[in-house]
Amino acid sequence: MPSSFSFLIAALLAGAVVPFQAGANAMLGRLLGHPLWATLVSLGVSVVLIVPVMIAFRVPVPTVGMALKGPWWIWIGGAAGVVYITAALLLAPKLGAASFIVAVIAGQMVASLVIDHFALMSLAHRPVNIARFAGFALIIGGLVVTQWASAIAPRAAQSDFNPVQKGDSK
Repeated sequence: MPSSFSFLIAALLAGAVVPFQAGANAMLGRLLGHPLWATLVSLGVSVVLIVPVMIAFRVPVPTVGMALKGPWWIWIGGAAGVVYITAALLLAPKLGAASFIVAVIAGQMVASLVIDHFALMSLAHRPVNIARFAGFALIIGGLVVTQWASAIAPRAAQSDFNPVQKGDSK
């Protein structure tokens, strides 16, 4: 049985592809002329890639009737994907990959803490405690530092550029 550490590594690797997704979709949106076209193409590529995998693994056809009996919120995953993909391709070019991702992570943490605390979506109850809140606070600290670093970088680059070299009499 895999350990929690191996699950964390898998999640880390899955998370590592997200900034590439944001950058690729942003460029795709520019090339296609509108961000929603990029969202559609991105989701279409997902379908094209997952269908052969499902065939290879011989995944049985689902019983849609059972899903229709489920809670209403089981259908929001696709909508959440559209919101995220569209936000990524609009915001990542403006914020930069690091600032966008740390903001996304902060948003995910807020929602995750609420879901865990109230045991929403049939997930286990994990109340917010001081340690979990401290983890969230560290992420917010990372967001602040990342934004601060982004704000000072252009000023630092300008001060490094000096058109008159030392010893130049002009």
